[in-house]
Amino acid sequence: MIRWLSRAVVAAGLLGSAWVHYVVWQDWASETDVVGPLFLVNVVAGVIIAIAVLVWHHWLPALAATGFGLATLGAYVLSLTTGFFGVSERFTTQAELWGLITEVACVVFALPLLFNREGTDR
Repeated sequence: MIRWLSRAVVAAGLLGSAWVHYVVWQDWASETDVVGPLFLVNVVAGVIIAIAVLVWHHWLPALAATGFGLATLGAYVLSLTTGFFGVSERFTTQAELWGLITEVACVVFALPLLFNREGTDR
C-alpha cells in the first residue's frame, strides 16, 4: 500500500511539473530559442515517466523520475543564479512555487522506490 502511494505521489509530481511547464511554455517560454523546446521536452517526459512509474514496477521508472526531478530542479537553480540559456528567474510566481513542490516530490518519493526494491520486477 505504501509503495503504491509513493508511486501515486511520484506520478502526481511528474504530471504537476509537466503541467506547470506547459502553462509557462504557453505564457512565455514558447518565444525562447532553447528553453521553449526544453519546456516541451519536460512536458512529454513528465507524462511518459508518470505512466511508467504507475504501470511498470521496476527500478528504471523510479530512476527516471529521480533524474527528471533533479535535472529540472538543477535547471531552475541555474535560472535563479547564473541564468539558464538566457533565462533568469526570481522565484516570484505561483508557477515557480508549484514547479518546485512537484519536482521535490518527484525526488523525495522516488528515492525510496529506487533503493527499496522489494516486490518489484527486476
